[in-house]
Amino acid sequence: MAAAHQDSHVSAVRPRSYQDESYLHGFLGTVGDLQKDGALQDVVLEVEGRRFPCHRLVLSAASPYFRAMFTSDMAESRQKTVVLQGLEMSALEEILSYIYSGTLHVSLDKVQPLYQAADLLQLDYVRDTCSSYMAMNVERSTCVDLYKFADVFSVDIVRKDCLQLIHKHFVEVASSEDFCSLSVNQLTEIISHDELDVKEETTVWEAVVRWVQHSREDRLHHLPSILLHIRFNLLTPYNMVAILDHPLAREDSGRSAIRNVVKETSNVNMKRRVGMDTLEMALVFTERTKEMLWMNPGEGKYISCRYNIFPVVGTVTSDNDIYVLAKESSKKHALFKYHHIKNKWERKSSVRTIDTEDGPPYNYLMEVDGQLFYLIAASIVVLKKYNQHTNKWHNCSTPQHIRWMPWTVAVSCNQHIYFFTPREIHCYDPREDHWYKKTQSDYSEHSYHIDNAVAMGTEIFCTDRDLDKTWVYNTEADSWHELPGWQYTDQEIENTTLFVLQNKLHAVVDGWMGEGPESRRLKRVFVYDRSERVWTELSFLPKGRWCMYNPMFPVARMHLQYLNTQGAATGSTNGV
Repeated sequence: MAAAHQDSHVSAVRPRSYQDESYLHGFLGTVGDLQKDGALQDVVLEVEGRRFPCHRLVLSAASPYFRAMFTSDMAESRQKTVVLQGLEMSALEEILSYIYSGTLHVSLDKVQPLYQAADLLQLDYVRDTCSSYMAMNVERSTCVDLYKFADVFSVDIVRKDCLQLIHKHFVEVASSEDFCSLSVNQLTEIISHDELDVKEETTVWEAVVRWVQHSREDRLHHLPSILLHIRFNLLTPYNMVAILDHPLAREDSGRSAIRNVVKETSNVNMKRRVGMDTLEMALVFTERTKEMLWMNPGEGKYISCRYNIFPVVGTVTSDNDIYVLAKESSKKHALFKYHHIKNKWERKSSVRTIDTEDGPPYNYLMEVDGQLFYLIAASIVVLKKYNQHTNKWHNCSTPQHIRWMPWTVAVSCNQHIYFFTPREIHCYDPREDHWYKKTQSDYSEHSYHIDNAVAMGTEIFCTDRDLDKTWVYNTEADSWHELPGWQYTDQEIENTTLFVLQNKLHAVVDGWMGEGPESRRLKRVFVYDRSERVWTELSFLPKGRWCMYNPMFPVARMHLQYLNTQGAATGSTNGV
């Protein structure tokens, strides 16, 4: 009966709760105003001699550290002024700004002391935000400094990203001033990894020498322990003798110990570094199959792999990262990034393409200054930029008033994107997000013939479908000149694709040789000798439905040990 009576009462009074959406924002704003006005402040925090008047209640609500301090029997709970140790003044100032406003300002010059302060004061959001910010800003110029910090404070996500970049760009990183500031443990961790991208083990020895000589008296005694991580079995006898005869080994009072380390480790069969088995290779897609071909015709290397994607277009960044756009649906493509060690494609995001009634659009994936751009050309032109930190695509400006586009060619070169149509050249500057039309007069002499193009240095090499002529556009001089030398007339050419491999211009020529029933379709590979001004045949592509209508073949340094290769034989591996 009592329960029934209570239910009846609740029904009669009709209770309901309301949430004032503006209250929390308004409350926080009012608290911030009190702080600005210096009203009702009841405690002073002192750091590095500077005093910060605050409110115990606000500090306790924001930070478990302050809550424990002000609600316990600690001496600070009774003090009007609390001196904080181990914090930088600028970091505490930003922390208090966040506590009273909810807004956090982070920059590369402040993020490390800010992380330390947040870690001490148990401000999880600030600490995690700083961690994410550092991970977003791991670059060749910052990786050593961020690695040292992440190693000391166990910021694992940042530490891992830094190590990957240091290994990938070891030659460049090892020549930096920051490299010499590593601790001995940090140095040995870096040089002990298989993933070090070096061609020769002498590069590792030279980095160690530079590190020791930076502070010789303090570091020389560490040399024997560091040498344990150098793979002497990978050195030539000449290099071994040179190391043993180096002044660091000869002048050290413990040189016999060093010689013993060298002698012992040289007999240990340590693994080769990742960078020791790399070869620059071009990637060829297939027509409507999941097979891809990695090739270096000059070295006789053709490696076939199968992956669970249907690529449309691809590119390689200056960091040797390989990206492809693969068909996902009639309206979307998926962006994939290649994982060299796993030999797999990892999906990153999707991007909308454009609908057209005039057949499939032209697709171009390009890199400029470390940023990916996707250009789609049909009756209109669309340009999108990929943000790797947010994993999203953003629209860029588009060229205006383009006349007549029965065909297009787009190439990234000299920090710009060049877009060729039959009558015009348009140039995109990513730094300004601005297109402008090139005005040089001699383009019309070549424009009706351009079918394919590729960049090398500051020049763009263009050819027609039959490779009758090859023109070179100098982007700095805004001028054209022609390459002579095509002398092959024994093949009826259907298509030609240019690519640059090991700093040489190559072409895959697709066509028929012979007549009548005896005719054969072949894909021949040629290389251009600029000194002799002639094309030279290298080889044939292995049999396969290789797509010759892509704008270009992406070219990257490949780690052969992670591809399924046996000499020059064609292998097969499974990807995604």
